[in-house]
Amino acid sequence: MQQDPNAPLRPLPFLIFGSRWLQLPLYLGLIVAQCVYVYLFLKELWHLISHAASFSEQEIMLVVLGLIDVVMISNLLIMVIVGGYETFVSRLGLQGHRDQPEWLSHVNAGVLKVKLAMAIIGISSIHLLRTFIEANAMGTPNARLTEAGVMWQTIIHGMFIVSAIGIAYVDRMTQQKH
Repeated sequence: MQQDPNAPLRPLPFLIFGSRWLQLPLYLGLIVAQCVYVYLFLKELWHLISHAASFSEQEIMLVVLGLIDVVMISNLLIMVIVGGYETFVSRLGLQGHRDQPEWLSHVNAGVLKVKLAMAIIGISSIHLLRTFIEANAMGTPNARLTEAGVMWQTIIHGMFIVSAIGIAYVDRMTQQKH
């Protein structure tokens, strides 16, 4: 027996289905966080421009890696905001819009998890690269790095990679069954 798709939902299913809108303030909060990252990016960019003549090549590289890190985190926020809203709350109605992200047309919870895992690996890679660049300062009085810190960052990065491979594998297995 098929239910009429235009028929109103009973009260409990209506409440349960409507509860997805409780995520709206979360996505709006992430948009505010995105604004904070834009401010941080502009502040760091100004810092780079205003000190470019006095910075060493290594200092410039570290600031640029910081800028890339901010952009990657911002991209992660966009994926969560747009993909999460589209997947879990409501359709955005972007079909045919010239600016619709290519990945949005085939996004689902599994694809979103894999994309997020890959973005986290990218962010972790930037942090690890910054750590390796700063590693030559280890042992100096102002060093913020230790050998153990570098080791743990490398292990954590490796675990991110293993986790992403696991997520992608599980997603692929579930896709093959459907």
